[in-house]
This record gives sequence, structure tokens and C-alpha cells, in this order.
Amino acid sequence: MIIANLVYRPIRSIISVIAVGVEVTLILLIVGLALGMLNDNKIRQKGIGADIMVRPPNSSNIGAFSVAPVSIKLADVLRKQPHVTVVAPVVTQVNTSTIEVIYGIDLKDWEAMGGPLRYIEGGPFEQPYDAIVDDYFAAANRVHRGSTVRMLNHDFRVSGIVFHGRGARRYIPIATMQDLIGAPGKASMFYVKIDNPDNADAMAEQLKTVLKDFNIITVGQWLQVMSTDNIPGLAIFIRIVIGISVIIGFIVIFQSMYTAVMERTREIGILKSLGASKSYIVRVILRETLLLAIGGIIFGILVSVVARAGIGVKWPTLPVQMTWAWVIYATLIAIGGAMLGAIYPAFKAAQKDPIDALAYE
Repeated sequence: MIIANLVYRPIRSIISVIAVGVEVTLILLIVGLALGMLNDNKIRQKGIGADIMVRPPNSSNIGAFSVAPVSIKLADVLRKQPHVTVVAPVVTQVNTSTIEVIYGIDLKDWEAMGGPLRYIEGGPFEQPYDAIVDDYFAAANRVHRGSTVRMLNHDFRVSGIVFHGRGARRYIPIATMQDLIGAPGKASMFYVKIDNPDNADAMAEQLKTVLKDFNIITVGQWLQVMSTDNIPGLAIFIRIVIGISVIIGFIVIFQSMYTAVMERTREIGILKSLGASKSYIVRVILRETLLLAIGGIIFGILVSVVARAGIGVKWPTLPVQMTWAWVIYATLIAIGGAMLGAIYPAFKAAQKDPIDALAYE
């Protein structure tokens, strides 16, 4: 009976399924994109090979720097500290056209930090306006060795393409970056490698006694800080997305089931005249809603998987992370929103007087 009722009104059922599917897709894709970009950044920072990050005083552990406020000579001070093996100064700048952080690096220090870059095409910088990009950026922008890319209002020649996972997706010589932003002899931050990574916490505390007021944090601590709860506004953004999704599902299911109840007034009257209880009528409506929700959830998950694959092909630099935990959350949220939207129509149907319902035209 339940399935027959849904099939009897295919357009309304399909619209309800699509609405719930959109709800699930919104949650999985938008939350997945936020988590994917966050975790991708964590993986790339970990891949640098550093144990400690040294940033200027009063700086944030989360935001990227668009200026170079510290003398690069601080690298020499850090190199003289016991147990420090490598120091790599970096100048970072946000490319406003893509909201992406570009690194200005000293290639020798950078490779000493995490090992030689693995080139897919080309090789190291040859000229001041050469750039090295990773394979994800190259695939997304269809560039090869010798291609020209626009960065920071200047044209750069791609000298090499490397495997992803080492900090930024684009690198330029540190001296060139300093000249472009008008900060010669300056650096945004310093990556520090020590002889024993297990002593990173103790070494960070020791550096704080030497460089007072500087923001010094181990890479392990930074990875813990980079979570949805610690990123300003991210947790709120996720809640807003979930709230909008629930509202969409609630409104569509409410309208669909309310209209269905009105159209089936005589049918409900017949059921009640045959002895159907109020609870039976409520269960019928809620079961129909549950089937619609399940259909929408399956549809939404399939759309999300296909969309994720499409995004990966079209925009490789935008990772979408879909976890089983969020699939379960989205499922529960969709079912909850749908059932909430069906409660009033279900109880309205149960309260109908059988005599009035049978007389309904």
C-alpha cells in the first residue's frame, strides 16, 4: 500500500526524492570540500619535512602571510642553535586571483629540509622569473615545462613540475618574491629541522627563550590546531550549510505530505471506517516519508560521488573528502528533517473524522 501510494503520484515522489538528495549532496559536497582543503593543507605542510615553525610576533598559526616582516638574517641565528640541522626561510604571498598561497623559497634550503624535489618535467629555477609548480596545479591549468603562468601581476616561466605534497603548489625564487612585494632581505616564516624530531617540543620551548615574543610552534602542534573547531568561522559555516539543507528537506517533505493527505482524504476516511486507528494512519504517512527519505539519501550519495569525481578531474586542486562519518551524519540529518516535515501532515490525517472524510469531494 505504501509503495503503491508513492508510485501513484510519481511526480510528487520524484520531487521529494530529489529535494532530500539535494539536502544530502549539499552536506557531503560543501562539508567535504571544506574538510578536504583543510586536510590537504595539513598533508602538504607535513610533507615539507620541518619539525618547528617560527613566525613573527603576534602572528596567527592559521592565516597565511602576505607580507615579509622579519629579517631573513634570523635564519643565521636559528642555524646556530644546538640540534638545529636545517633552516628554510620562506616568503609567502596570497595570489588574489585564486586565493592561493605562493611560496618564495631558497631551493637549496628547501631541498635540504625535505629532500630533493621529484620532478615530473623540467628542473630547478634557471632565471629569476622561473616558477616550479606541482602536478595538481599543472593538471588543473594545463601547463607544462616552458609554459607561462600569471602570478602576482607578472608572467613566470614554468621551469619544472613536481609531485604534490610539499607546502605550496607554486614556488618562485625567494629573491624574486622579496622584490615583488618590496621586502628585500625579509622573510614571512622559517621552517626548522632538528636532529631528533622526538625532541621538537623541548626544542621549541628552548627557542622561545632565545626569540622572545616570536610565534614558535612544532609541526605536530600545528597539525592539531588545524581542525574545524579552531578555524575561525568554519564550524559556523558548516552548521549554516546543515541548517539550510534541513530547511530544504523539511519544506519539500512537509508540502508533499500535506498535499498528499488532502488528496487522500476519502481514502483515509475509508481506512478509519474500516477500523484503522489514529496510530495506524500516522505510521502509514511516516513510512511513506521514510521511503522517500531513503530514496533521496541514496540519490544524494550517488550524486555526491559523481560530483566528487568530476571536481577531481576538472579542478584537481580542490579536494573533496567524503568520510563514512559524514555520510552517516547526512543520512541521519536527512531522515530527521524529512520525518519532522511529515509529523504535522501525519497527525492531521489521523485527526480526520471518518464521516467528513467520506463526504469529501
